[in-house]
This record gives sequence, C-alpha cells and structure tokens, in this order.
Amino acid sequence: MGFQVGGDATADEEVLAEINVTPLVDVMLVLLIIFMIATPMLHQGVEVSLPQVASQNLPLRDEDPMVITVTKEELVYLKNEPVHPSQLIDRLKPVMEARQDESVFIKGDRDAPYGAVLRVIDIINSAGTYRIGLVTEPVPAG
Repeated sequence: MGFQVGGDATADEEVLAEINVTPLVDVMLVLLIIFMIATPMLHQGVEVSLPQVASQNLPLRDEDPMVITVTKEELVYLKNEPVHPSQLIDRLKPVMEARQDESVFIKGDRDAPYGAVLRVIDIINSAGTYRIGLVTEPVPAG
C-alpha cells in the first residue's frame, strides 16, 4: 500500500514500504561461517590432559603467549607444529628474538614423563629464555 499526496496514483506508482532482509541474512551467514572457522584457530598448542591445581590465572598480555606442548608420548610441539627436541633451540631462538614478551608456557600432559618436561625446560633455558610458566587446569568446583 502506498501513500499518496494529492492527485490520483496509478497502480504503477505504488511505493513498497518493506525492508529487504535478504542481504542482511547473507551477511549474518557469512559472519557465522567466518567465526566458525576462526574460533578453533584461536586455541594455541596441542590438546593434552593438563594437571589440575588450585591457582590464579596470570594477567592478560598484548601478545599471544609462546606455547610449547609436551604430550604423554614425549612429542614436542612449538605452537601447533611438531618439533624434534634437538631442533627446538634452532626453531625457538628466531621466534623469541622477534617477540616483545620473553615468556614461554609449557603445556605438559598430566601423563607425560617428568623427565620429558624437564628436558624441554632445559632446552628453553639453553635458548636464553628464563621466564617459563607451566599451564594447568583449575580444580573443578564442588
């Protein structure tokens, strides 16, 4: 239904007063797909079963943390890439030189041998990094 001001309006001059929502739905679907793809990429490191301890979270920083993962099979990952422990120093030094934050976080599987985690800590110290943190899960409430 149109609105007319003076004069007679013919059927060809009717005004549509409805909003076309098709472009809005298209944009929302594209954003949904982008977020569905991007969200898993925000997680750093490899999934491992972390030990549970009662501790407080560290304050957030501007830069993403450098995460090194040690699995229960004693495999070592630098972010998401598998690295042989003998090559870890060579791969870690250039990455750490390009970063502002010198911290390195180790995600050690709760079933990983203690010696494997200590070897990675020793390699990180050999690379010149002394700010090392261990990633844990909070103890479930209840």
